[in-house]
Amino acid sequence: MPVAESELHFANPFQLLVAVMLSAQCTDKRVNMVTPALFAAYPTPEVMAQATVEQIYEYIRSVSYPNAKAEHLKATAVRLTEVYHGEVPDNIDDLQTLPGVGRKTANVVCAVIWQQPTMAVDTHIFRVAERIGLTTKSKSPLQTEKTLVKYIPETVIPKAHHWLLLHGRYVCQARKPKCAQCGLQPYCRYFANTIQ
Repeated sequence: MPVAESELHFANPFQLLVAVMLSAQCTDKRVNMVTPALFAAYPTPEVMAQATVEQIYEYIRSVSYPNAKAEHLKATAVRLTEVYHGEVPDNIDDLQTLPGVGRKTANVVCAVIWQQPTMAVDTHIFRVAERIGLTTKSKSPLQTEKTLVKYIPETVIPKAHHWLLLHGRYVCQARKPKCAQCGLQPYCRYFANTIQ
């Protein structure tokens, strides 16, 4: 993946945080369709904090779980305003105090915005790491995360997240991996055990 970066559209840390929160169980393509109007209406946490959950919902109704996500966005905007002076925290622990923000979302924000050596493990990364042999019989996303950050050099972890994610999204797909097009064939455990 020569261009290894987030496919979510954002202009600042707050917008990335919101986009990643919306992307849970939803495609980046769908999120990118709803965020321009959402960000135009609510450009800062302070402005979003003044909105009602129902108003936020109207902008995000086409994403998955819009009711819960609207509540989380409102509550997160309030907390960002009241506790963090409108700034998105730059560490995983503080980010996880925001409603609707789990470890994966916190890791994405830290890696993308601050280039910290954090590895957000989604279904793509969990699958790809196991298939190509970066992990072995990993039981959870957290176990996969710990293994990957242990063995991948810190300087490339933020980019490695995107390498693995995009590889899983476009090449090493869940149902029909495109092994014939994959440059990792010579190194891939799945290819060696399944295809050959």
